[in-house]
Amino acid sequence: MKLKRHLYLWHRWLGIVSCLFMALWFISGVVMLYVGYPKLTPAERLGHLPELPATCCAPLPNQWAHIPLESLRLTSLAGKPHYLLVLPNGQHLAVNAQNGKPVSEVTQSWAVANAWQFNGNTSLYYQGLLDEDMWTHSRALDPHRPLYRIVSNDKAKTWLYLSSQTGEVVLDANAQERSWNWLGAWLHWLYPLRGGFGIENGWRMLVIGLSLIGTTMAVFGMIVGLLRLRLRTPYRHGSCSPYKTGWLHWHHIAGLLFGLLLVLWVFSGFMSMRPWGLTDGHSQLLSKDLQQGSLRAADLSFGVNEALLQFQTETGFKPVELEWQRLSGETYLVARDATGKSRILEDFEPPKLAFSRERLLAAARLLAEGITLQGDWQSHYDNYYYARAEYSMNGAQERPLPVVRMRFGDAEKTWLYIDPTSGKVVARSDEAQRTNRWLFNLLHSWDIQALLDRPLLREVLIILFSLGGLLVSVSGVVLSWRRLSRRQQQRQRSQRL
Repeated sequence: MKLKRHLYLWHRWLGIVSCLFMALWFISGVVMLYVGYPKLTPAERLGHLPELPATCCAPLPNQWAHIPLESLRLTSLAGKPHYLLVLPNGQHLAVNAQNGKPVSEVTQSWAVANAWQFNGNTSLYYQGLLDEDMWTHSRALDPHRPLYRIVSNDKAKTWLYLSSQTGEVVLDANAQERSWNWLGAWLHWLYPLRGGFGIENGWRMLVIGLSLIGTTMAVFGMIVGLLRLRLRTPYRHGSCSPYKTGWLHWHHIAGLLFGLLLVLWVFSGFMSMRPWGLTDGHSQLLSKDLQQGSLRAADLSFGVNEALLQFQTETGFKPVELEWQRLSGETYLVARDATGKSRILEDFEPPKLAFSRERLLAAARLLAEGITLQGDWQSHYDNYYYARAEYSMNGAQERPLPVVRMRFGDAEKTWLYIDPTSGKVVARSDEAQRTNRWLFNLLHSWDIQALLDRPLLREVLIILFSLGGLLVSVSGVVLSWRRLSRRQQQRQRSQRL
């Protein structure tokens, strides 16, 4: 009996702390089914770039052409071709591809010119330079901070955020995204308590703590609910619940019907934060790439103008961006057009659509000599390699098909997915990360391929069970408020006496 009483007390007091947050999570989670946190997707970025003209560019100056680079692209800024470099120290640099001069300072006028390139002939309103606001919490934007914010007068009322390092657009957020996200991702992830809104260093631990409290409370609630349930000998009023009507009745019944799902949802939210590194990847292969050596612009044996002419004259392909890549020590170009289609250009070869499986398998073997390796050609999505809608949390991740899946025989059972149309590793995981895929992604987003192939069914199920979880949470909020109000009234009466 003492243990049972402790269960009741713990469930009651933990519920007072967590039920309000859980109600907000269910409401915002349904919103996130349809409107995600603002991001700039690859399709949006490429779709706003002009075609690179043939014979447009001078070679990259020697001071950058012969040093190791993290990445190198030829793209357009303010309507003109520019090289975009990421240096080994993480610095982003833009170099004019016509005269070889670096963009030494990203001014207001330069930012506005890049916004014009992105959004066309619409009125623009400069709103200043900021480090972070409610739509720019993503850590992926850190190398570009502070950010210029420019408001476009287009139909979507888009806000553009531009890098202060290069001037390129790194995020767009339209009015629909901004409006719904106050109730969606911004609320779901407790962003009011992050960054400029209060807590930064403690935000992560706050989310972990609240999720853990909510999970514990829900588990205790399931046990208490089952202990109070009478199926064979109903209570005097004829119900299997001790509560005939009212919020207690609905809290008990809804908890029995939806409690397990609520436990799994809140627990998976807890796992989304990868608490204490429990499901972080530990494989050394995860940090390796297929380059086999440093990327240097000078290692490309042909010129940029020659490449652009070859793409346009031999294949009719119209690149808006070129990217330098390496595979097994060989440097090559990947060209992309405005629709995201790509071509590969290597030395002494005409442009091609993709690398062969054998070429990619040979490159992967160089990563881990002496370790068994199996390379499979994969032309469909499955439960480990799958695409999400652009508005979802992972919607900006590229998940092309077909891919080559490389499965290594190392202790961590590392998998790499390589895009044959670029030679890039587009996804990687070890056994610990694949475990997190089930404990977080599956339980939280229901993103198994069987449901992703049936989006309407998935949405109906998530909304239905979210409403059940919301009923449990809201009834808990009401009961908690009533109990706290009674205690406050009792305290006031005792003070008057």
